[in-house]
Amino acid sequence: MGQQEELLRRGREALEVGELKEAVRHFAEAAKQAPESVEILLLWAEALGEKGDLRASTELLRRAKELEPQNIEVLYALGDVLLEGLQAEAALKNYQEVVALNADEGDAWVSMGLVHFQQERFDKAEECYRRALKGDPENVFALNSLGDVAFSRGERDEALTLFRRVVELEPEDPQGYYNLAELYYDLGDLAEAESECRKVVALDPSFSFAYLTLGNLCLDQEKGREALHFFEEFLLHERSASAKEIRDEVKAVVEGLKAEL
Repeated sequence: MGQQEELLRRGREALEVGELKEAVRHFAEAAKQAPESVEILLLWAEALGEKGDLRASTELLRRAKELEPQNIEVLYALGDVLLEGLQAEAALKNYQEVVALNADEGDAWVSMGLVHFQQERFDKAEECYRRALKGDPENVFALNSLGDVAFSRGERDEALTLFRRVVELEPEDPQGYYNLAELYYDLGDLAEAESECRKVVALDPSFSFAYLTLGNLCLDQEKGREALHFFEEFLLHERSASAKEIRDEVKAVVEGLKAEL
């Protein structure tokens, strides 16, 4: 095995176990040997993105796009990092480039819908989700997202039907259970909301927003110590730049609970 291959192997292993600083170091070294390798740029950008350095990740992905402007994996990755960095319209452009290359890329349609949803263009979001479902009626990404549109419009029965369909199709997918939890919470059924949230963290212990919902559920029931535990779990797992405002709010709640208990 050559030095470059060894660096990539070590970088992938570090990325897989969350040793992001090491992963970044290995991929950076590999890139010195092959500065025009799109594969290396993608891996390096992924590690930087996981580390929270969205600016550097974006720069690498733009470099990769210059090298291979029709590489669908690059377009997806650049769109995703731009969306996380709150550059919604720039993200949308990359997803549009994906469907221009292949109109059957369902996940790109859903990602376009997510941008519209984030900008509260709910009708356009729904159009994108339904276009994805036209190609694959069992696309759980699209079904979950369409349920979010129904939820945002107050169409609770429709949202419930869609979220239940998701967990039928993908019983190991935590997102469907989380959406059900949020819906039950909105309906005031705290017991069902908690039950669904616990399914989420059982399937994915790093699903940060499930801990936030569990914390809020406990707070509503005046279970201060349990709420504190879940809020601290949220802060432990949620590191994305887009969640900074929520993190700051939760930190303030944590300090208040610690002062009370």
